[in-house]
This record gives sequence, C-alpha cells and structure tokens, in this order.
Amino acid sequence: MTATLEPTARASAQQRVDAWLASFEAALRARDIEAAAGLFGTESFWRDLVAFTWNLKTVEGSAGVAHMLTARLDDTDPSGFATSEPATEEGGVVNAFIEFETRTGRGKGHLRIRDDGAGDRAWTLLTTLRELKGHEENQGPSRPLGAVHGPHNAAPTWAERRAQEEAELGRTVQPYALVIGGGQGGIALGARLRQLGVPALVVDKHARAGDQWRGRYKSLCLHDPVWYDHLPYLPFPKNWPVFAPKDKIGDWLEMYTRVMEVPYWSKTECTDATYDDAQGEWTVQVVKDGEELTLHPKQLVLATGMSGKPNVPHFDGMDLFRGEQHHSSQHPGPDAYRGKKVVVIGANNSSHDICKALYENDVDVTMVQRSSTHIVRSGSLMEYGLGDLYSERALEAGVTTDKADLIFASLPYRIMNQFQKPIYDKIREVDADYYADLEKAGFDLDFGDDDSGLFMKYLRRGSGYYIDVGASELVADGSIKLAHGDVDHLTEGSVVLEDGTELPADLVVYATGYGSMNGWAADLMGQETADRLGKCWGLGSETAKDPGPWEGEQRNMWKPTRVENLWMMGGNLHQSRHYSLYLALQLKARYEGLDTPVYELAEVHHLS
Repeated sequence: MTATLEPTARASAQQRVDAWLASFEAALRARDIEAAAGLFGTESFWRDLVAFTWNLKTVEGSAGVAHMLTARLDDTDPSGFATSEPATEEGGVVNAFIEFETRTGRGKGHLRIRDDGAGDRAWTLLTTLRELKGHEENQGPSRPLGAVHGPHNAAPTWAERRAQEEAELGRTVQPYALVIGGGQGGIALGARLRQLGVPALVVDKHARAGDQWRGRYKSLCLHDPVWYDHLPYLPFPKNWPVFAPKDKIGDWLEMYTRVMEVPYWSKTECTDATYDDAQGEWTVQVVKDGEELTLHPKQLVLATGMSGKPNVPHFDGMDLFRGEQHHSSQHPGPDAYRGKKVVVIGANNSSHDICKALYENDVDVTMVQRSSTHIVRSGSLMEYGLGDLYSERALEAGVTTDKADLIFASLPYRIMNQFQKPIYDKIREVDADYYADLEKAGFDLDFGDDDSGLFMKYLRRGSGYYIDVGASELVADGSIKLAHGDVDHLTEGSVVLEDGTELPADLVVYATGYGSMNGWAADLMGQETADRLGKCWGLGSETAKDPGPWEGEQRNMWKPTRVENLWMMGGNLHQSRHYSLYLALQLKARYEGLDTPVYELAEVHHLS
C-alpha cells in the first residue's frame, strides 16, 4: 500500500512533522517498505551517514528508499523517531531536526517535508549515526574522574600512564588503526578515536604537529572564517581571529594534539604498506626519527590531505631555465625575491595569495591565467554564503556548530547547486562593479559550470576558485600583471606562452594544483592498489574536472573503499571536524567486532 497524509489547513509545522514521523515509524516497525517509501516525494533524497548503511550513501526517490530499506531495514531495526526541537516552515517547506535509534546506535538527523498535492511527502531526509550503544564516549555526566581517590598510593599517575602508553605503542602494543598524515584531518580523527577508546596512532613526517601549516608561504591565512573551522571537542576561543594566520593554526594543532592526548609520532615516514588478507591486517614499514619499525594495524587511514601529490607540469626548456622554479606548495614567501621578476603559473587561491605577497614586497609579478577562475569576495562569501550557518549572527539565532553541520549535510549533493545558485546571483548583483573591473582588466571569470559558485566547485573538483582577500583589486588595477594562455616553453630567462608572449623571470612558481589522493596510495602500496582504490574526491557531476557517472557522495572519502580496511580522510577544517565522527564510528564498530554490512560499496569509475 502507499501511505497518504492529508494535512489540514490548521495543521502546524510541528503537527505535520509529527504525523509524518509517526507514519514513517509505523511503516518501518511493520516492515511495510512500500508504505515507508510512499512517504517520499517523486523528487526526494535520503542521505544516510552510517546509521542505516554503514556507508555514506544518498538514495533518490521512493524506489531508491525501497531498495535501501529492503537490504537494511531488518538489521537496522530503527525506532524512536522524534523531533529534537520545534519544527519550522518557510516557503512551503517544513524543516525539523530529528533523533532516532537503531539496533546498534543513536542518531540525529534533519527532515524536510512538503505537500506535493497528495499530502505531505519527504523532500530530504538526513540520518546520521552519533554514538554506538554500549560504546558511548565518556563525556558530560560520564566524564572520567581523573584523580585516583581512596587508598591507592601505588597507583601510577596520569603522566606515568601516558609515558608507559607512549613507550609501548607501536612496539609491544600494536595500534588497531594507523593514520598516515598528521594535519587537521589526521589529528581530528585521532582525537575522535582516542575518545572512543580505539587504539590508534597518527604518524607524520614533519618535526612537529602543525608544521604542515608552518611550512607554507608566510602570508598564508585561512580563507574560511573561524565559525566554520572548529575542531571536535575544543572550539576556538571567542577572541580567535576570523581568519587565522597559518602559524597560529599550526600552534593550535600542536596544542590540540597534546591536550586531546592524540597518540602522535612526528618525524615518521611510511615507506611501504601491504595488506595480508589471511591475517586481516596491514604490514607498514616506517622510519621514526631514524629508527626502522614495523607496524601491524588492522585498519589503515590515509589522511594526507584532500589534495594529492603536487602537479608539477613539464614544459620544454625547464632544464635550461637559469632561475629558480618550484611548486606553490614549496613557496617560501616573498623575502628572497625583492626587486626580481616572478611569473606565477595558475590563477586560483594559491596563485593569488602568492602574487599579492610578492607585489607587496616590491616584486615584479605576473600571473598567468590558463583557464577561467571563480572569484568571490571574502566579505560577500561570509555575508551571503556562510552567514546563516557559520557566523556570530547564526550563533545569536541559535544555530550552533552542530546544528549548522547538520543543516549543511542535509542538502543532498544532487540538488545542492539549486540552493547555491541564488546566493551567487545575489553576490553578482551586489558586487557587479567589482566584477566589471576585473573583466575590464582582462581577467577570465566564471561562476562554475552551472553558476552555482564556490562550494560546488570545491566539492566537485577542489580547485578553480579564489576567495578574494585583496589580490583581485591588485589584478584589476594592474599592480599584479596578467597574462593569458598555456605555456609553450621556458628559455634561460623567461616563460614563453603559446601565442609567443615572452615573460622575463627570475623565479617561476607553478601554482598548478594537485593530483588525486590515490597518488599517495600508489607511492606507498603500489599502483595496483591505487587503481583498486580509484580516484578520490568529486561527485561525478560531469562538470569540468569532475567526470561522471554520478556518485551521490564524495568519491572514497570517509567511508569504506574497494581496498579492504583502507580509508581516506581529508578535506578542510569543517569537513575534518564533521566527517571524522562518522569515520571514527565505523572504525570503532569494527574494533568492537560489531556486524557492519556495507550497503552498496561504491564502484570505481576513474583511476586517478
């Protein structure tokens, strides 16, 4: 049977949600999949983060809901669907934050319903696993005591226990999970696993936690605002700058690692990793500060950053060039180049930041734009793109970081562009003169393949944009020189473009982006394993640099992959905070021996 809900004219938003949830739960309890699926509209989306699917998965339409429930309903055994706060209505859509339980855990979510003419149907449903029953984190009322009370004079102190743990880990005690990469993603995951009681180890080649940030060009600051960037458990203080300098972020990550007691090996490089199917474990060779060690984790996480290995192009004449050349990831800053000529290949975030710092230090700098770039002013992005979710006014309206994360996650990727387009239409209107000045200077602008702007470009390809914190004005007035076209070759002292334009240079900076994350897997595990893993990042939107078919979720990120017991952790600070929870819970469930049948493990369509 197909369920129908007929809202009355007097029904409030809360009554409509209560009725929908009651019908949904009744259908699930009766195992009436047809009735449950009938509560979803013709255009509808159920996004599940681990709770039902042990995966990150979006199903579409009533048919997609029915298929997923057929596979997962009995095992999940959901119940207790209720709102966690009063529902609201805007523009004919009722919005509600919800909570529920499954056989193994407790979850939170978000629901949007609308009347499709035949009654209220779900438009979007988000379900997320937040904790495992019997394996809850010790926090709030259940936080650890810390002190040892009573007649226990011989009990080891906290410092002694920590020292013993550090001495044993990786030697007499093996980590269950090894996290390779100690930037924000690895550290956030390490903190989650620590609080969940999963024996884990985070390793990184740098000398100190945070060096990934300290080592970048000296003018680098976050382009995302502070409200968007908190890490789990320990938000930035209220006097933290809106846009944090890189070294401040580096110091925060180092402090966070120590305070959150993340088991962390610095000066450690992984040289080889192989998986033993029979043993169900990895053998990982590492060199820790000159000492060769062999680790045997059950689970391996590559947290080497959203970006893969630097893309360094190969142009004729690079071996003849007498000046200096380096990728933007290796750029030290402007100090050594005062009074010199610098050519920066590329026109996205890193290029703009580097060009701005060079110009401000009396360097003759030219940006070479090879393809169009999306530009959005930082202030406009904060006001129109992030302000409703991540800002002081959002907090004043009761939108906490956790609520903001749920709202953002509740928008299925398939239709997220529909929510983004009006934002960028407004920005184009407000900043019309600004964009006109850039175009007059010859800068090639775009707003994404479908005018959906920054976030969709980031989610689809992770490149092709610049959040303007001052460089665009310098491009518009000619202070940063602008050239167009692909590079043909280098001479001893210049860069020559395909149209014959010759750009004298003492330094060439290749701000040419990064490859897929599975490039790191190829280095560590071999190309065959990297190919089984496949391309990481992107949605399959069939837009530039995001080939189809449609994936529905980020390729290979924070979820099971086609390489057994290999996981990918990456993204910005926001994603590191939010998705580290779901990856940590997946690892915790496996550590505790829970049954974790994965619904529709993603296919591999692209190797890199």
